Amino acid sequence: MHSLLKLSRAIDAVNRWIGRTLSWLVLVAVLISATNAVVRKLFGISSNSWLELQWVLFSVIFLVCASWTLLDNEHIRIDIVNNLLPTRLRSTIDVIGHAFFLLPFTIVMLVTSLPFFLASYRIHEQSGNAGGLPQWPAKSLIFIGFAFLLTQAVSELIKRIAIMRGLIPDPHVTAAHSAAEAEAERVLSVLKSETE
Repeated sequence: MHSLLKLSRAIDAVNRWIGRTLSWLVLVAVLISATNAVVRKLFGISSNSWLELQWVLFSVIFLVCASWTLLDNEHIRIDIVNNLLPTRLRSTIDVIGHAFFLLPFTIVMLVTSLPFFLASYRIHEQSGNAGGLPQWPAKSLIFIGFAFLLTQAVSELIKRIAIMRGLIPDPHVTAAHSAAEAEAERVLSVLKSETE
């Protein structure tokens, strides 16, 4: 198990570095969008390439940074209910979710997105818009994003099993509750007092 935890730490380090690095693309996308809007309004000039570049940057951020989102435990779920459950039950739910839903889903996406990308690459598919960008780089992002998500799913599965065995502490449990958790607890206590 220690070698698997070492692998998990390596996966986490790579996905954290990629996520933090690519998060700067949000600023790039905003600058491109603002510049394109100003140039279009002031000079009446616009380019489909700049518009499509914004979409590609959003795709990079959304798809490739999804593994970082999973790593930092920021993925979507019902946190209010989840936080009320015992730690062991939460870990069991995570193991089942990762093993039977997330891993198979990422594998299906990898298997189906690779031919989609390769077909586009073979014909050097271009945008249907005048002056648009090539399409195959954007289509490769689906495969790349899900490849990183698969590695992070494996890492999370390793960590959850290690947590359940008591080998490592849960990295997402903190001594102080977040503001959202505190608010959820306040709402629950108000609801309990009203029903009594």
